[in-house]
Order: sequence, then structure tokens, then C-alpha cells
Amino acid sequence: MTPFLAEMLGTMFLIVLGDGVVANVVLAKTKGNSGGWIVITFGWAIAVFTGVFVASHGSAAHLNPAITLAMAAFNNFPWSDVPVYLAGQFAGSMIGAVLVWLSYRQHLDETKDPALQLATFCNAPAIRNTVHNIISEIIGTFILVLGVLFMTKPGNSLGTLDALPVGLLVLGIGLSLGGPTGYAINPARDLGPRIIHSILPIKNKGKSDWGYSWIPVIGPIAGALLAAFIYKTFIHL
Repeated sequence: MTPFLAEMLGTMFLIVLGDGVVANVVLAKTKGNSGGWIVITFGWAIAVFTGVFVASHGSAAHLNPAITLAMAAFNNFPWSDVPVYLAGQFAGSMIGAVLVWLSYRQHLDETKDPALQLATFCNAPAIRNTVHNIISEIIGTFILVLGVLFMTKPGNSLGTLDALPVGLLVLGIGLSLGGPTGYAINPARDLGPRIIHSILPIKNKGKSDWGYSWIPVIGPIAGALLAAFIYKTFIHL
């Protein structure tokens, strides 16, 4: 399996299971309606575990442009592979969003609140404040990347089972740090499905909130770069 295909399939699984659990909880007339934050965070943890496990058979299983850029900048990941990884991640995120739409199309059309429709695809802050929202995404991604670097360090690595501790880490981030912005911590996870939301024919659909869309891109990239820099400079000497 090529790195492009691995990153695409892994990110597709990530979005199908991740956005899928959000749809199940927030959309009208679903079996999981009003399941709550715990259901969403566990669903996303399983999504990450599955996506990383699938992708690990053909790539470094980044599934996240912020991680790819940070690894290239500070962890000897080849810059020549970056475009392939980013293309796979964004392609997978958009395919995954379309599959969620196909699964929940009736429920999206039954949902009268455009904000809940949008939440199926991408993030929005609980309290809209540009500085605080960026800080929240930086911190969440910093914890993600620094944790992953420790987990995959030689001597700590579980091989393909590294997917399990990474999934548990994402569970912890969601439970502990997800409240302010919904913890995008991944530009592809937010931007790809947001693009799909803007295209799809959804009854009573609102705007795609492009004014906020740059925060789940810039924040995670900054947090990932900071984590990789600190790890390389002060820890993995």
C-alpha cells in the first residue's frame, strides 16, 4: 500500500467514525441522539485508533497535516513526502465526510438547527474568541504531538499497536481539553469536511463558518511545531 493510499484510507476511517459519532449524537431522530460528550470522545478515540492502525501498514500513519509538517521540520521526515501525505490526508477527510453525509442524510435534513448540521462536519468554539480559541488548539495539539513522540520513541514503541495509546491520548485530550473548541487538533479533520459541507445539498443548511475555519488550521500547526521543536531540542538530544 502506497503512502498516499495509506494516509487517505486512514484519514477516511478517522472521519467516518469521528464525524459519524458526532452525527449520531447531535442530529435529529438518530438512535444515539443526545448521547453526550462522553460518547463523542470515545467515538473519536476509536476513530483515531482505527485510522492509525489502518494507515500504519503503508505509511507513518500521521493522518494529520500538522504532524506531517512538524515531523518534516524537526524529526527527519523527508520533505519530498510531505505533499503526498497532505494530499492523502485531505482526500481521505473529504471522502469520509461524504460517507457520513450518505449515512446520515435523512437526519441532516430532519435537523432544523444549521449549527448542529455543521457540527457533524467540523468544529466551532463554545465561546468565540480568536485568541483563546487559537490557544486552545495550540495546547491540545501540543499535548497530542509531544505525547505521540514519547509513545513512539524507540524502547517505548508497541509497533502497529502504537495506535492504541495514541487513541487513548486523543480520548484524554477530548475529555480534558475539548471543551473550548471541540479539539480539532488536525487541519484535515476540520477543513476537508468543512469544504464538503459547503458543497453538499443539505436541507436548511447554514453557512460553513469560513471566518473561523483558519483557527483549526493555524492552531494545530503551531502546536505541533512547538511540540516537535521542544522534543528535539530538550528531550531527544
